[in-house]
Amino acid sequence: MSAQRPVFPEIDPDEVSSNSSGNRSFREVVETRLSRRDALRGGTAAAAGFLVAAGAGSAAAAPAATTTGTTAAGSAAPAAGRGGHGGRRLLGFEPVPVSDTDEFTVPSGYETQVLIPWGTPIRPGGPTWRKDASNSAADQERQVGMNHDGMHFFPLGRGREGNERGLLVLNHEYVDQTLLFPDGDEEMTAEKVAKALAAHGVSVVEIERRRGEWRVVDSRRARRVTGATPVEFSGPVRGSHPRLRSNNEPMGTLNNCSSGATPWGTYLTCEENWNNYFATEDASWEPTEEHARYGVTNEGGGFRWHLADPRFDLAANPNEPNRFGWIVEIDPNNPDARPVKRTALGRFKHEGCTVTESRGRVVAYTGDDQDGDYIYKFVGDGQWRLQRLMGRSPLDHGTLYVARFEDDGTGTWLPLKHGTGALIRENGWADQADVLLRTRQAADAVGATKMDRPEWISVNPKNHDVYCTLTNGSGWENGGVNPRTPNPYGHIIRWTEHRRDHTATTFAWDIFLLAGDPAYDDRVELDPNSVFGSPDGLWFDDDGRLWIQTDVSNSSQHLAERGYDNIGNNQMLAADPETGEVRRFLTGPRGCEITGVTATPDQRTLFVNVQHPGESTVAFGEPTPDDPRVVSNWPDFDPEGRPRSATVAIRRRDGGIIGA
Repeated sequence: MSAQRPVFPEIDPDEVSSNSSGNRSFREVVETRLSRRDALRGGTAAAAGFLVAAGAGSAAAAPAATTTGTTAAGSAAPAAGRGGHGGRRLLGFEPVPVSDTDEFTVPSGYETQVLIPWGTPIRPGGPTWRKDASNSAADQERQVGMNHDGMHFFPLGRGREGNERGLLVLNHEYVDQTLLFPDGDEEMTAEKVAKALAAHGVSVVEIERRRGEWRVVDSRRARRVTGATPVEFSGPVRGSHPRLRSNNEPMGTLNNCSSGATPWGTYLTCEENWNNYFATEDASWEPTEEHARYGVTNEGGGFRWHLADPRFDLAANPNEPNRFGWIVEIDPNNPDARPVKRTALGRFKHEGCTVTESRGRVVAYTGDDQDGDYIYKFVGDGQWRLQRLMGRSPLDHGTLYVARFEDDGTGTWLPLKHGTGALIRENGWADQADVLLRTRQAADAVGATKMDRPEWISVNPKNHDVYCTLTNGSGWENGGVNPRTPNPYGHIIRWTEHRRDHTATTFAWDIFLLAGDPAYDDRVELDPNSVFGSPDGLWFDDDGRLWIQTDVSNSSQHLAERGYDNIGNNQMLAADPETGEVRRFLTGPRGCEITGVTATPDQRTLFVNVQHPGESTVAFGEPTPDDPRVVSNWPDFDPEGRPRSATVAIRRRDGGIIGA
């Protein structure tokens, strides 16, 4: 270490593990794995098929700059910016510097447009945004929600038409109740709960590019899916299941984090920290083992909805939490279709759902975003096109697996299938519905590998390697490295399925990139043009650029004692997976997370979300109802307004491909 090791705070609930199983952690696996290699250094897939750590730290502004690493066999990796692309540089922009300003910054030669901030009517003529937050719950149901997250662009038409008109579908993860209500949330009322529910969920808006700008247009497809929208359950856990019976009809989707899109044109939204919404004042209520494993407590996450709506009272409505923690399918082209919770994909804190196909079968990867939890894969039964022709959902029929990583760089997908291995009646597992309702405990039982907060997963379109961000972790007893204990900066792993078949049950893995600041950890190979921490969002474009988005906690941003004084505001970077080159592409305003990324088919407009600008931070202060602008006033900069999450459309001034 070249400086004092930063302290890792246990503030974010995601950073506190609820996994008390004896399963091995990824830290232990990595420690053994790295003891067989000399260093975490760059490279490409070795000839034997094992993946190796990619050189993370070139990212120099000068076009001639190069960085080399070593492969597992010790040979030099390709120089950054050379080879592997027919001599073409995959990254062709000048990196932007780190920032602590209240601005959204992109490279020279690019332009931005703020699009659909929180409160925008989903159809022209809808309720107008009120900068004092006095819009009603009924207004909010017809407006874009709060805290934008995962999203996808569905083109409407082909060719040029599909590049200039489409449906933008995006998640709204949670609400900041200090900013949502004019008087904050000191007093909780039924109207406030209704407005908060309306600000959650998903927005479907139709957008069109005219005269060089994107705008919302009137559309029969436009709609909101909120925390109160009627929903259906499908798969092994049906809506009639006894553990889903509640005092109200099935409704709502909450804490919608990242997302996915299916080959048949539907949108998948993922319920992450749903446990935070439930609480009780009933002193006789006691958490079960399952409650503890999912982080359900009598105090909840501070939303206090249970005080005004018994739906969220654990004692009054004990089965309502079981209706959350699922992946929800939405048909963006059919505003009358109910969202469907696809239970075959398991119940936990889904960060996202990346869908691909292999041998005609649908495969969905998803991470459970909590320290010490797992990486999952769903493999559909049979050809997905045939399933659709038969009137069956490809997401209702298949096998859910959980990953186990081995010391030697191999791994196995363990089936979470009733009657298999430990998941038998004699061990207390009633049926497949029981396995899926208690997915975390089922994964504990089969021996999955504990991970440092598995976040987004993305598949390289060029070679089908799979990448996953592990945003950070608190470390484990008797640990060596994961690759660090604690791991306040996170890292990115990648794996190759056997024979590059996503339906396979074995894989080869290694670490792609070690995030962090070399001023605090000399194993980190990032330079000033690429230094970052807490990778979260992860997305491949069609050319094979890997886009990395960060979510440094506001309890750590800019603080030297946390090792984040050189990293600045949250940001998005681009990486060349083959050479290991990394460059910072944009930085966000104060207090925000950069999350959600999608593009038009021609890759000439990139959409990126800015979530929770102006949120309370240790470095900049805490907003109040009297002064919501303490941390940020982006994007309106209205002296009487407040910060608003928004989508930003990014284009090159010369009309070229983003990032090239």
